[in-house]
Amino acid sequence: MNVQSILGGKGTEVATIAQTATLHDAVCELGQRRIGALVVSGDGRAIEGIISERDIVRATADDGAGALDRRVGSVMSTDVVTCAHGDGVDQLMSLMTARRIRHLPVVDDHGHLAGIVSIGDVVKARLAQLEHENEALSQYISGH
Repeated sequence: MNVQSILGGKGTEVATIAQTATLHDAVCELGQRRIGALVVSGDGRAIEGIISERDIVRATADDGAGALDRRVGSVMSTDVVTCAHGDGVDQLMSLMTARRIRHLPVVDDHGHLAGIVSIGDVVKARLAQLEHENEALSQYISGH
């Protein structure tokens, strides 16, 4: 199973936000969509950064409630780790664990935003993969 198959099940829509938006705007968007991160992009194609709940919590811990008036661009992570359609689930799990990240934007062959996968998506895909393997082994053992 790879990124392409994960996106085939969940879709390619990606929630984005502009660098000029406030953290309050980001919090509202995250809450409304019930997600943990927004890709920062002015045009929905170029990845300028990513902002997660963790980034907002850190800013609030540093600056208090006033942090919510700060711009997304001042808090976002700019070292964005991405993945491609052909990347496998095991590769994603390893990357996400090693880098301690929970969201990976997917890029196409031109480096444009083409989707996003979360650690939840990856775990769900891996469990489905294991379930399929288990079923195949059971059928093999029972002779069916």
